[in-house]
Amino acid sequence: MDWLLFPIFLAACGAAATTGSMFMPGQWYRDLNKPPWTPPDWMFPVVWTLLYLSAAYAATRVAPLEGSQYGMAFWAMQIAFNTLWTPIFFGLKRIKAALVVMVGLWTGVAGTTIAFFQLDWIAGALFVPYLIWVTVAGALNASVWMRNPGVVAQPAE
Repeated sequence: MDWLLFPIFLAACGAAATTGSMFMPGQWYRDLNKPPWTPPDWMFPVVWTLLYLSAAYAATRVAPLEGSQYGMAFWAMQIAFNTLWTPIFFGLKRIKAALVVMVGLWTGVAGTTIAFFQLDWIAGALFVPYLIWVTVAGALNASVWMRNPGVVAQPAE
């Protein structure tokens, strides 16, 4: 394993995480009708920190392996969609558009999980919590969209 890769993958995760601090949920999100199973606000940064560390470590394990092309392509896909989701949902307040992005994110995470399992079971296992979290996040995004049909995008606060 090439440990010099870890800070590179972690930097990509950090760039995605930065959108979370730039586009905070705010009053608009608090006023939305959300399902009772919505995770508490404090959970999001804790979970995302662990998921980003795991994703960077998993990519560090897989990147130097022969045959890692598809896994790394899916890894790039998931981090790109991950970076897009927050500004679209919280910044532009486009719930439906964010759901479309979520489909891309889920596909990227699922593809990464499958591809990583084929190359390194630890790397694959490290992506399972991410797949579970993104599945819950996608269901939450869909539920918020369905529960708030009259909500239209507003300018950022």
